[in-house]
Amino acid sequence: MSTSHEVLERYAVAMRHGRGASEHTVRAYIADIRALADFLELDDDSTWGDVTLTDLRAWLATQAAAGLSRSTLARRGAAVRAFFAWAQREGVTEDNPALRLASARPAQTIPNALAVDEARALLDTAMMRADSGEPLDIRDWAIAELLYATGIRVGELTGVDIDDVDFAERTVRVLGKGNKERVVPCGKPAMLALDAWLTRGRTHLNPATPALFVGARGNRIDQRQVRAVIHDLAELAGVPDLAPHGLRHTAATHLLQGGSDLRSVQEVLGHASLATTQRYTHVSADRLRSAYALAHPRA
Repeated sequence: MSTSHEVLERYAVAMRHGRGASEHTVRAYIADIRALADFLELDDDSTWGDVTLTDLRAWLATQAAAGLSRSTLARRGAAVRAFFAWAQREGVTEDNPALRLASARPAQTIPNALAVDEARALLDTAMMRADSGEPLDIRDWAIAELLYATGIRVGELTGVDIDDVDFAERTVRVLGKGNKERVVPCGKPAMLALDAWLTRGRTHLNPATPALFVGARGNRIDQRQVRAVIHDLAELAGVPDLAPHGLRHTAATHLLQGGSDLRSVQEVLGHASLATTQRYTHVSADRLRSAYALAHPRA
């Protein structure tokens, strides 16, 4: 009989290789199932087959009473349903107790988006600071321009290599959720900032690494550093504070307000579902008409 720990190890492998889940998703789901195992006090003498729907409801109810957000409860419910579906397929359990587990509806929170003039102020601030010639200032300008021009996720940005940038076509290739690759169009201002970074900034830090963006020590930049960059620029520009995800939402919102069609924005953002794009942007679909090149303020 496999222990609870051994079952979770098998499930983690299945998520990585069978579903192509990101490492972030794997860690989150495994942590959720481990929390369930702790709640149920599963050990070597008990199995996942002993778990009932009542157990699952009690677990989620305890967390709701503890004040966890609806989005966290929704994710944990999704983790439980995915795990038990796999467990039944693999013969770990005979039944799936999560089949009738109700879904907690996550709160439909919309990230803050900058107005067009606020976005321009942030990017102008980044460009003026880059005039210092300091490599990291040039890098920060390129990061801000690229996030706004493409709407890519911060995790996608940190994974971009130099070879992923096509200056001739003005595109950037990124690896999104589920290891899905997509090519995103990019405007002239962002390409100008990237060129400045590659020719006048990055060469002073670590020209050997394939990573497009690096930190002060020459290693590939991480998400925490990118968040700090955007927070600092927002403060300097005197615009509402926002995270990199806020620039992603800003880019999408400005595309839609400019007339881009919903499916084009879906492709740019890398959403698997059109409904996700519609909720994310919070813009009525009947206003969406033109293509990216005609819509984006800095295309």
